[in-house]
Amino acid sequence: MFLRHVIVFSFIALLAGCAGLTSREAVQGKGDPAQWREHKQQLSSLDGWQINGKVGIRAPKDSGSGTLFWLQRQDYYDIRLSGPLGRGAARLTGRPGAVALEVANQGRYEAKTPEELLQDQLGWRLPVSHLVWWVRGLPAPDSKSKVTLDGDSRLASLDQDGWQVEYLSYVEQNGYWLPERVKLHGQDLDVTLVIKDWQPRKLGQ
Repeated sequence: MFLRHVIVFSFIALLAGCAGLTSREAVQGKGDPAQWREHKQQLSSLDGWQINGKVGIRAPKDSGSGTLFWLQRQDYYDIRLSGPLGRGAARLTGRPGAVALEVANQGRYEAKTPEELLQDQLGWRLPVSHLVWWVRGLPAPDSKSKVTLDGDSRLASLDQDGWQVEYLSYVEQNGYWLPERVKLHGQDLDVTLVIKDWQPRKLGQ
């Protein structure tokens, strides 16, 4: 069902505002913890970006793929999904306190939070607000995490709130090393994100 796929895909882009860094993480792996802290501080300063890529999802009763456009401007986001995942396109817009999902030929759906939107439409509970951090290669700062670093002191994998996130490749853009291919594993849900174009921004300066 197209609407069901769109709502699942939309959690890639359902965001919360950026908070400060915390030390609620256990660090292991090949990298240097001091270099990781510097890398994390640099990426946390990004509060805007434009992403073009592909997203795929696999679940017991749902699977599909599509193209993804993600525009982030501090706490405002505009996400557009299209392609072979269904019969049309979808647009997700919002900021903290107001989320709207528009699906071609099917209507408009609103909620106060991204978690509420998924809970109401699918009955699923997902840590969707973490993804504004995970997409940059960072753990979310508001809960405990286990971080495994690669040889370049970037995330190789992340365990947080019952999710396992694998970072398969990175790309350098404007002086930032950003995730290029990411796999997310949750309970009965696998998501693959392939980012073909990163345009990072620092808007709060």
